[in-house]
Amino acid sequence: MLGNEPATEQPVAEPTVDNVDTIPSIEEQFKALELKAAEHYDAWLRAKAEGENIRRRAQEDISKAHKFAVEKFAGELLAVKDSLEAALAVQEQTVESFKSGVELTLKQLVSAFEKNALNEVNPVGEKFDPHKHQAIGMVDSEQEANTVVTVLQKGYTIAERTLRPALVMVAKGK
Repeated sequence: MLGNEPATEQPVAEPTVDNVDTIPSIEEQFKALELKAAEHYDAWLRAKAEGENIRRRAQEDISKAHKFAVEKFAGELLAVKDSLEAALAVQEQTVESFKSGVELTLKQLVSAFEKNALNEVNPVGEKFDPHKHQAIGMVDSEQEANTVVTVLQKGYTIAERTLRPALVMVAKGK
């Protein structure tokens, strides 16, 4: 056998059909993808609804905060109102008892202001500040120019913010 003989063919192994059964068909793959897409869509809808609920609850909380922001302060003022009504209910009053009642009521009011960060601004002798004061006029004075000489009406701040500026007279200067 010198190589002139025809080569005997060896049987070629054919692909096994067993592998075909493990690969899902296109329809099965499509159904699986549809299910996954539906799950993602459902999760997205739930997340969107939760976001809307959070936004709605936050708006309700803000609304309630605006509505009841003065509740604590109003509660403090009720004691002042009660004191004023009690003073008016007394039939026979002397000037001294009336004055002492008014002084006690004023102390209650000042206490309510302090508890709620409502502070009085009485700027006599301070430099004029247009953010805290409102000048009504200028007067001749020995004090330095633009210094508050007279306070016609006290101002008020709430939490370091001007609620009402003090009405003042300012020095013209020398």
